[in-house]
Amino acid sequence: MTDSTDVAAGSAAPRRLRPGALLPLGMTLLPVVAALVAAGLVLYALGSDPVEYYGYVVERGLLRWRGLQATLVNMVPLLILGGALIVSFRSGLWNLGIDGQYLLGTLAAGAAAPVLAAHLSLWLALPLAMVLGAAVGAAWALPPAILRATAGLNEVISGLMMSLIAQSLAAAAIKLWLKDPASQEPQTLTLAVGDRLPLIAGSDVNVGIVLALAVLIACHLLMMRTAPGLRFRILGLNPLAATHAGFRVPRLTVAVLCLSGALGGLAGAVELTGVLGKMQASWHPGYGFAIVPLVFLARMNGWALILFVFAFSVLQIGSASAATRLGVPQDFTLVLIGFLLLFLALSEYAGERLRARRR
Repeated sequence: MTDSTDVAAGSAAPRRLRPGALLPLGMTLLPVVAALVAAGLVLYALGSDPVEYYGYVVERGLLRWRGLQATLVNMVPLLILGGALIVSFRSGLWNLGIDGQYLLGTLAAGAAAPVLAAHLSLWLALPLAMVLGAAVGAAWALPPAILRATAGLNEVISGLMMSLIAQSLAAAAIKLWLKDPASQEPQTLTLAVGDRLPLIAGSDVNVGIVLALAVLIACHLLMMRTAPGLRFRILGLNPLAATHAGFRVPRLTVAVLCLSGALGGLAGAVELTGVLGKMQASWHPGYGFAIVPLVFLARMNGWALILFVFAFSVLQIGSASAATRLGVPQDFTLVLIGFLLLFLALSEYAGERLRARRR
């Protein structure tokens, strides 16, 4: 006769969380915790209190209304760039030239937006500037896409080279052809504050945050819920299977990289029309380097990426104030990103070894 406790235990067993289900969560959270601890040790070695530093970061970047607004504004380009990388990474293509596409999209919008705003309605001028930025970003992604599709050349190498060229090209274009004659500094014409993206009522946050969230969610849904997204993911999982399925792999490759490049250019255009208003020759925020580990921490999931971008923006905004008050170097955030990349790679390696043992 079966004991009633055994029956109850048997019925409850399927509800228990399997250890394997915790692996993705652990691989996501452990690199973050390890990076914070390692960066805290660096702070301690520099003579600063890590607890005080992190507490000050949270206070300035999250708990204060002005800091929270700055955090939301800072999220805008990162969210759009995250959507661009989700599209390319899920398709098995590494668009690491995203920084160059972002810079040239910003430059295109910076050159066009003040002129368009002077002759057209803002409801037409600003979208046209964004479309132009997206088109320039797509065009800059085209050479690496063609080289990958036709010659099999690694898009990482060509993309990084194009990004370096874009940085020099943007600086040269501003200094030689697009310089504001009324400014002593090499920069484009300034888009008047009143001509920029409107602010959300009662805040200093412009509607770019809404646009950025919409773009990121659209990218997530494109890759997970649509037929083109399924083709892109099959391309990323197994290019040979995509070929046998009748997909035109070269065409898909070009489409993915150009779409990702267009979103990179759009991110720059939204940033310029919403916040910057002008582009300086020396301006290079390096957002592409910052967004890559966040995309991987989020497991290329758009919803999760929103949380990681928010946390990173809190860190960026809060650390700027903490650096001044506590005497920490301004670039300390880059140290944290470096640790994050290191521990993320180690986490992935450990996860692969663990999965291999279970097979």
